[in-house]
Formats: sequence, C-alpha cells, structure tokens
Amino acid sequence: MVGFDEHAQKRLTDTEYAGAGAAAGGLTRAISQPLDVIKIRFQLQVEPIKQLPGAKYWGVTQAFRQIIHEEGVRALWKGHVPAQVLSILYGVAQATCFEVLTREIWQLVPELRGSQHRPLVHFFCGGAAGVFASFISFPFDIVRTRLVAQGEPKVYVSMSHAVREILRREGPKGLFQGLAPVLIQMAPHSGIQFASYTALTRLAYFSTKENKKPAFHHSLLMGAIAGAISKTAIYPFDLAKKRLQVTGFDNGRIGFGQTFNTSGLFHCIHKIVKTEGYIALYKGLWPSTIKAGVVSALYFTFYENTCALLLRYK
Repeated sequence: MVGFDEHAQKRLTDTEYAGAGAAAGGLTRAISQPLDVIKIRFQLQVEPIKQLPGAKYWGVTQAFRQIIHEEGVRALWKGHVPAQVLSILYGVAQATCFEVLTREIWQLVPELRGSQHRPLVHFFCGGAAGVFASFISFPFDIVRTRLVAQGEPKVYVSMSHAVREILRREGPKGLFQGLAPVLIQMAPHSGIQFASYTALTRLAYFSTKENKKPAFHHSLLMGAIAGAISKTAIYPFDLAKKRLQVTGFDNGRIGFGQTFNTSGLFHCIHKIVKTEGYIALYKGLWPSTIKAGVVSALYFTFYENTCALLLRYK
C-alpha cells in the first residue's frame, strides 16, 4: 500500500520511490493522453457542449471523430512530449514527497500511528505532495495545454518553440498563468485521492493487515473510484485553470468558436457563470471524470507494482 508501512521488513529508498513515481507517471500518460486532449478541448469551448450552431464539440465520440477527421490520429497525442515531461516530473515529486512525509509523520507524531488514522494522514500528506509536484511541473502544463488547444495551422511547432514564443510574447509569467487555481485545487484533489484510495483498499480487504499489498484488480478499481471522486470535488477550479492558461492565445484558437480571456481566477469563474451559466463550470466533466478514473487507476496500479518489483530484488 502507498505510504510508510511500519510493518514492512524491507523498504525502498527515496530514490527508488522517485523511480517508481516516474515510471507510473510516464506509463499512465502514454495510455491516457487522448482522453486528456478531449477533456481540454471541451473545457476551452465557450459554446455549450451540445449539438447547437457554433458548437464544435458536443460529445466524446463526436469529438474523437472530429479531431481525427480534421487533424489526423496523431492529434490525439498533441502535446504528448511536454505532457510526458510533466507526468514524469510530477510523478517523481509527488511520490517522493508523499513517502517522505508519511514516514516523518509516523516518526514525529506517535498519536497518528494507528491504522485508523491512515486515511487522514494520507489526506494531508497527499495534499502537500500534490501542491509541491504541481508547482514544480507547472510550466510544462502550460506548454502542454497550448499545444493541445491549437488547431491548424499550428502556432507552436514543438515544445521548445512553444517555450520560446511564450517567453518572448508574455514573459516568464506566461509559463505560470493559472497557477493559483492549480494550487488551490491540488491540495484537496490530491488529498482526497490518496485518502480515498487508502480507505477503499483497506475496506476491500475487510481486515487491518498493514503488510498486505493490494491485488492488481484492487489497485485498478479503487484507484479509478478515488480518481473520479477527487476530480468531481474540485472540477470548477480545473476548468478555470485551463481557461486561464489560454488567455491571450486567440490566434491559436481560430476555428474553435468564441475566444475567452480573463484576468484572474475569481474573475474567470465569475465571467463563466455570467456568460455561460453555472452549469458551464462543469463543461467536460464526463470525459474529465473518465480520464481521472483511468489515470488514477493506472497510476496506483503501476506505482504499487513497480514498488513491489523493486522490493523483490532488494
């Protein structure tokens, strides 16, 4: 199970946890990238996600077909290089930070050593790890979003070109647009995800055997549920983040309907509600929840099994 295990006979080093996080992040991203492309396209569409005049996308299946028809199959992996860098860097930072924090809390706060406190400990450690990892990897999230958001002809032809152009046109702050909603959302999102996964896996065993490792199907199922719960809880902030990340990127959004520009997190949310209605704060929730469930299921499964593999050869 993720987190410090006081009953374990063998333990991984922080470097090995970082390697497991990198492997889990990279493998998960390679599989889930098409869902991320669909999610971002939905989030950035100002028009309702319905079959109405002016709406480019109105359903998950239709969006897949439309993107493949207009931009080719490879478009489903647009922004994959920065997304991979983002996922690997995020995985390293999150896994290392989470494992270190759970270990330190066990050593420093004896009152929280009981198994009944594990979900609570994982909530706070997961939240802190998510904030740290998000801050470290955020510029790659900006680049990934811009590459996914653009149509044809391309404004950015590569990750390095995107970085240069953003710095030239918008300055260093351009690589941190939308950071506020990310940090606000990641604490509860990552906290809920880790706490839910821990509670659900323990519930699945109907026991309190701390040294028992999750079965493959347990990691998949409980990871999927934890991902869906955590994403739904913070979704409006995720949508606001994406809108902020493409503010000022009007030339790259030609052919995608209305453009949307805003000056900050709360102004963004207010403008969305005023111009599109409260329901617009959940645009793209369905593909986003599917993607979150898939990503969380794959991440925890890959992470648990990579850690188990490393332990086997220690």
